[in-house]
Amino acid sequence: MSLIKQLWIAIILVAVFSLGGSLVVSTLAAKRYLEQQLTVKNLDNATSLALSLSQMDKDPVAVEMQIAAQFDAGHYRRILLTAPDGSEIAAREYSGADADVPGWFMRLIPIVTHPGVAQVQDGWRQFGTLTLESHSHYAYETLWRGTLQMLLWFAVGGLLTGLIGTLVIKLITRPLDRVVAQAEAIGGRRFITTPEPATREFRSVVRAMNALSERVRSMMAEESARLEQLRRQTQLDPLTGVFNREQFLKRLDAALEREDASAGGVLLILRVGHLVDLNRRLGRAGADALLAELAQRLRRHIGEHSDWTVGRLNGTDFALLAPAGDHPPALASAVALDLHGWLDSGGMHTLQALPVGACSYLAGEARGTVLARADGALAAAEQAGPRACEVATAAAPARLAQSEWRAALVQALAEDGVRLGHYPVVAASGALLHMEAPVRLRLDGEWRNAGYFMPWAARQDMTGAIDLAVLRSALAALAAGGEALGINLSPDTLGDAARRSELYSLLQQTPEQARRLWLELPAHGALRHAAEFRALCVALRPLGCRLGIDHVGADFERIAELHDMGLDYVKVDASIVRSIEADPGNQAILRGLCTLAHSIGLSVLASGVASEAERATLPALGIDGMTGPAIVWPTA
Repeated sequence: MSLIKQLWIAIILVAVFSLGGSLVVSTLAAKRYLEQQLTVKNLDNATSLALSLSQMDKDPVAVEMQIAAQFDAGHYRRILLTAPDGSEIAAREYSGADADVPGWFMRLIPIVTHPGVAQVQDGWRQFGTLTLESHSHYAYETLWRGTLQMLLWFAVGGLLTGLIGTLVIKLITRPLDRVVAQAEAIGGRRFITTPEPATREFRSVVRAMNALSERVRSMMAEESARLEQLRRQTQLDPLTGVFNREQFLKRLDAALEREDASAGGVLLILRVGHLVDLNRRLGRAGADALLAELAQRLRRHIGEHSDWTVGRLNGTDFALLAPAGDHPPALASAVALDLHGWLDSGGMHTLQALPVGACSYLAGEARGTVLARADGALAAAEQAGPRACEVATAAAPARLAQSEWRAALVQALAEDGVRLGHYPVVAASGALLHMEAPVRLRLDGEWRNAGYFMPWAARQDMTGAIDLAVLRSALAALAAGGEALGINLSPDTLGDAARRSELYSLLQQTPEQARRLWLELPAHGALRHAAEFRALCVALRPLGCRLGIDHVGADFERIAELHDMGLDYVKVDASIVRSIEADPGNQAILRGLCTLAHSIGLSVLASGVASEAERATLPALGIDGMTGPAIVWPTA
């Protein structure tokens, strides 16, 4: 029950006991006053009439007329004149209607008056005894009207008191709303802080909750920094600060398995020529400094592409992996021009050969095939000259021309050519958590997975439309029964206010299905649109959706930003899971990530589990759920 409702109940009780008591006391006092006035009136009128009768002749007709005149002039219930022997001389008694007052009121509050009695003299002889009693119906009417007026004023007073009290309570408890919102946010795993209110009692509560949020934020920042440091020690080349060969190849494997807008892309390899001669001319320290600066120049081409990766494959070879890169010649040319210009500006162009080779890759290709194609392009560049740049022919160009993609995608969505895959996500205990449901579209007569069309959809700015189509299909499937479903949303949908509004509207219209839906976005997209993602989490939280981010693992420094988003889970990138049973460094990273996530109530899922050895190792590290080729679930 709300505080305002409790206030109204208290006001009603106070009004009943205090104002009601005052009403009873006032009514009884008025009753007593009216009784006294009627008694005094009876005595005065009886004395006055008896005096008049004593001074006049005692003619029966004259006496009768005098009594009748008095009775008609006043409001009397009875006037009676009796002889000394008790016989009746004259009498008048009211026979009209009773007072216009409810009978229960007259019975509840009876007005009792004493009649006025006076002696009528005939000279020195007693003529008779006069008894006069005024009628009480006017007193009842007066008392009834006064009681109604008093009751009305008491009701108005109680209502005004309640309204004023409500306004005062709302003013006083305004900080309480923020306290409640903060408590609900903490309960929803959003550790936010609020300004301290002026009210002392609320201030102490808010201060304690702010301290809790700050401790969580500090803990996450410290643990994130520690994980990032551990990641750098185990995954990065100590000299250049880019990924070492093992981790770069794992990220390449993960990129080849993706089925989102980042499926497919460009792999670029460059080779530092004549490294032995470079060491002799510049010395070991100078050559190392040059290699480190070369790696940093290469990293500059990542820009805002947080899912792009730079690695060192060996002493002389560096590589750039660009998921969703759609034009290998342009990327290779930009990198080559930048690096060659940098070398020329340093006056070392006569000492350095830096050929560049690049190729495109498609989702689902084997790692060896892609590397062989990139190595072939690099070999061709070396043959062409020390500063040459070569691009290999695309591995398997799409069957549709670039100009045909938009029309094909629009047609597929219009004709309901959307289908959802079903891949199990199971808990460490073996129970099914939900079915991951990647999208399939019917294009050029065949059902295509997301890796085939999502890169082209991203170029045509249609990922948002596909996301909404997937959501409608998922909601329809959930309405028909079956297991809970997990779907991926693209960063483009997150950054589009109209798409977000439509997504929220669809979920709000189907609350039963929304509670069985798992929604996730890529980590780089969620962090790039942090404000929009936070607002989406707050909006969808009441609907019961499970919210998470996937591809976690490239940058642990930003994990601390998740403290106020209200997530349910994070999904670890397949590059960390790959061969986890034989990688102590990634095991330590994953164990630390699970500890950090569990401390704020998040579940940790692993994607890309490809072997039984990986599946057996992950639960001991703290993983709560797994999905990938090695995870199977019996179908009906």
